[in-house]
Amino acid sequence: MEMKILVVVPTYNEVGCLERLVDSIFSQGIAGLEVLLVDDASTDGTSDLADVLSRRFSGMHVLHRAGKLGLGTAYLDGFRWGLQKDFSHFIQMDADFSHHPQYLMSMVGFLKTSPVVVGSRYVSGGGTLHWSWGRRYLSRFGGIYARWILKVPIADFTGGFNGWSRQVLESLDLSGFRSDGYAFQIELKYRAFQKKFKIFEFPIIFEDRQLGESKMSWRIVFEALVRIWGFRCRSRG
Repeated sequence: MEMKILVVVPTYNEVGCLERLVDSIFSQGIAGLEVLLVDDASTDGTSDLADVLSRRFSGMHVLHRAGKLGLGTAYLDGFRWGLQKDFSHFIQMDADFSHHPQYLMSMVGFLKTSPVVVGSRYVSGGGTLHWSWGRRYLSRFGGIYARWILKVPIADFTGGFNGWSRQVLESLDLSGFRSDGYAFQIELKYRAFQKKFKIFEFPIIFEDRQLGESKMSWRIVFEALVRIWGFRCRSRG
């Protein structure tokens, strides 16, 4: 059966790179691939541009939300939208080219044989560009910390370029997620691991955004470090 793939891209004030991103995604020429932009009431014209792009590309969709509601809920709303539209596979992707569309073909290929695919910075061949020493350390520490607490052998626990089969998302009870940012990415992978789904990692180079400002904050990082213990405790309950 032909794959029907939805790339879910949360947006908030991404007008400087959005058109180039969408052009690049569709230029990969991947059959059955469509894009859903989940916009949190951007104030810089991103929302209007998204609507313009949805009229230019037949496989382009926009989900407008009432305000800045968070990365985790943006993905959850995107997943629910796609499940209702009968998509077979889902890909999480940032809007700022940190996750380059050139990796989409590989992601789709690996999704044919693995229900969960992680574009990983921390397997052989992966890496990061233009990161400060502090951010590099924080990301590494977050992954090591999560692996230690949760006892799961995933190299890039906090990464946001991930692929999911419909079967996985339908099994995870999306209504039960409360985390955001790093914690949301960790929780998604951890729940899939608990359900015994095969998780495959392939290398990507993650390049820090060149336009706009990072949505990551110390609050989100701290939330992740705390919530990891909750994930572990609930799994033992």
